[in-house]
Amino acid sequence: MAPIFSDIQEGYFKKIAFICLVFCWIVVTTSCSDKPEVRSKKVVLVILDGIPASIIEKVSTPNLDSISSAGGYARAWLGGEKGGYSETPTISAVGYNSMLTGTWVNKHNVKDNNIQIPNYYYWSIFRHFKETYPQKTIAIYSTWLDNRTKLLGEGLPETGNLKLDYHFDGLELDTVRFPHDTLSRYIHEIDKLVASKAVEEISTKAPDLTWVYLQYTDDMGHRYGNSPEMDAAVQEADRQLGEIWRAIKEREKNNEEEYLLIVTTDHGRAQGGYHHGGQSDAEREIWIASNSKFNKRFIQNPAIVDVFPTVARYLGIPIPKDHAMELDGVSLLGEVSATDLSGKIEGGRLKINWKNFGEKQVGKAWITFGNQFRYGNKDAYILLGEVNLEDESAEFDISNHAFQNAKVVLETPTGFLNYWVKNADQ
Repeated sequence: MAPIFSDIQEGYFKKIAFICLVFCWIVVTTSCSDKPEVRSKKVVLVILDGIPASIIEKVSTPNLDSISSAGGYARAWLGGEKGGYSETPTISAVGYNSMLTGTWVNKHNVKDNNIQIPNYYYWSIFRHFKETYPQKTIAIYSTWLDNRTKLLGEGLPETGNLKLDYHFDGLELDTVRFPHDTLSRYIHEIDKLVASKAVEEISTKAPDLTWVYLQYTDDMGHRYGNSPEMDAAVQEADRQLGEIWRAIKEREKNNEEEYLLIVTTDHGRAQGGYHHGGQSDAEREIWIASNSKFNKRFIQNPAIVDVFPTVARYLGIPIPKDHAMELDGVSLLGEVSATDLSGKIEGGRLKINWKNFGEKQVGKAWITFGNQFRYGNKDAYILLGEVNLEDESAEFDISNHAFQNAKVVLETPTGFLNYWVKNADQ
């Protein structure tokens, strides 16, 4: 029988099959390469205690500079409204909790380092994250045990029995291993171990939300003020920060992970650099650095309470509306419509002001004449009306209401702003 195909025909069809095979391979590989890479988002928060902006900007800090070059650096503030209802002491634990809860002391109720009666109805960002994503991990590496046991409130019924997946802290209580000397060398040694443990577990366990706290710089400020000793402590903190930064970059390089690193401090220092706690500009001024590019708010005086909503947005944490209406900060990521709400009442009229960041956006003004949220209940808000955010002010007649204080909330397309007003007519 004669062959079905000649040799020439057989060669032709082989070539066609080969071309089709190559074409299919190109289509498949191109299709795969076009798929967006899914990277797991993680956050590391670092507090370097008690370093004024003037010091961090003067001393050589190559690692902080590297982080800032990747994202940004800005002077920032804390302390609530000076002379107002939210005025907040510039004290360490108070500053930590303002970062963790996104609120000032009139809400979170941590007034000093004794941490006597925290109001846990103002949830920490760690609790919000764990409630939303119970399968994900949270961690703390800290030179002060109270950060975990009191501020985060691990294991307390009031915090929903929050459980840290990883922690390394409490070494300051071991006076045998770390004898408490007057020069705080023991704190220096503990800081090194805390930073080292954070590096180890970020490298190997990669918690989804991590807080690292280092104390030694604050001790040197209290003892020596603005001095070579303080400068050296800042450089040592920067070295430890560098280890954390390198661990993060290694995780991003070798794993499908993307990190938001935020580095800040918890207060400034009074004249001479020795003390803090008051409301001087120097004590209220802090700084924030990050590996992320932030929005317009970041270059126009951000606050420590902005860290909470920033982390929430980055990690996709849906903050319940009643909680979101209590936040005193705005996100440094993404669009921000408005900031800096303020108000006053005179002659039965409420006048509110804000700073606009959007274009032709509309907001809603709300008011409530109680504060039930602080007791774990919901506030009854009354809608005052809509406002054009570009106007940056609005007035409302509230003369038919009798009250001493009121909570005003401005709802914007990107979130909520709130402000407590005192009724001057009462």
